[in-house]
Amino acid sequence: MKAPHIQTVLPGPKASEQIKADKAFVSPSYTRAYPLVVDKAQGLVIQDVDGNRFLDFTAGIAVTTTGHCHPKVVEAIRNQAGRLLHMSGTDFYYEPQIDLAQKLATLAPGDKPKKAFFCNSGAEAVEASFKLARWHTRRELNIAFYGAFHGRTMGALSLTASKSIQKKHYHPFVPGITHIPYAYCYRCPYNLTYPACELECVRWIEENLFRTTMSPDQIGAIFVEPVQGEGGYVVPPKGYLEALRKLTKKYGILLVADEVQSGMGRTGKMYAVEHAGVVPDIIAMAKGIASGLPLGAIVAPTEIMDWEAGSHASTFGGNPVACAAAVATIDLLQNELMENAAKQGEHLKKGLFEMQKQRECIGDVRGLGLMVGAEIVKDRHTKERGSDWRNAIVQKAFEKGLLLLGCGENTIRFCPGLVVSSEEIDTCLNILDEVIKEVAG
Repeated sequence: MKAPHIQTVLPGPKASEQIKADKAFVSPSYTRAYPLVVDKAQGLVIQDVDGNRFLDFTAGIAVTTTGHCHPKVVEAIRNQAGRLLHMSGTDFYYEPQIDLAQKLATLAPGDKPKKAFFCNSGAEAVEASFKLARWHTRRELNIAFYGAFHGRTMGALSLTASKSIQKKHYHPFVPGITHIPYAYCYRCPYNLTYPACELECVRWIEENLFRTTMSPDQIGAIFVEPVQGEGGYVVPPKGYLEALRKLTKKYGILLVADEVQSGMGRTGKMYAVEHAGVVPDIIAMAKGIASGLPLGAIVAPTEIMDWEAGSHASTFGGNPVACAAAVATIDLLQNELMENAAKQGEHLKKGLFEMQKQRECIGDVRGLGLMVGAEIVKDRHTKERGSDWRNAIVQKAFEKGLLLLGCGENTIRFCPGLVVSSEEIDTCLNILDEVIKEVAG
């Protein structure tokens, strides 16, 4: 299938009927960026129910790591579905779960022996990390960051500080969580102006937060996204994660890396923390792990994953079909796709930097691999956020056959499947440039 190819008004007649039914029967809590009703997909091409085709730079919110319906992933799913659909890995044993656990334990950074726990989603992976940290340390306090999105279940939502609507009417939350600015430096509250002051960012935690608000011997874990996702695809200053790791080791605090969006090869390495050479105590993952099937996991050293039988479990977590898809996904990542993510990510950023020279509304461009964000600003000098422009750009791109999503207040995110080609990136950039001219002049 070739894309883009728009042959009807959007939404088309069949899509309009589906959207009408959706409004009648589906929860209104869901957010929809534009009226896309998907029929089928392959690679980076989405086809809607009216035959319109779109170039997908969202990957189902960074989920379809290997692109839509990769033949090897589909084959693995079909083979496993014909053998065993479910038997609950919390009570019984089966090979796909054991195979995947071995792969994840081996691939996670660090030399210590590790184990994996399986669940169904990113939020559940964060919940499991939260519970394991409390079990292992017996400490009741935790630190998370402003801008963080860790999920929508009550524990994960307690750690989240992304948008107020996500927390509205759900108080009280899990107590004992303190939020601090991400990569904060008292000389640079927006953190990007002074990329060399990473030690000051962490020193603020020790010299101010620990001195005035929290005793470090009561803190069980610091939860951090190595690259903030929903917060705006923000990459912390060089050295920040290393300094944070040093601080946590000093006080016996666990460092939990939320790699739900940044993991599984998206940044050109299996996990984003590897860019900093950091070994976290717990890694939470989901989204791209099974390239479209619901699966989450945490990996931790055996000495940390020391909870007792029955202390945490999941009926569907580690489902055999999802595990088979994950094994196939990881094989593809190791053989070709991580390398392609690194290569095409540089091609994408280069194109955005060139566009930035011509388009005043493009502010900061940042990212690792194929986790790239571009801010839309009203004034590049004052950095006035162009949230309405960003939203209009995303909408108009859809109308021209390009699927994009926003994140943060004014950032466009680019997170295509890792099978993306240079030609597809060029098509994306050409449409984006055309749309920006229409929206921002």
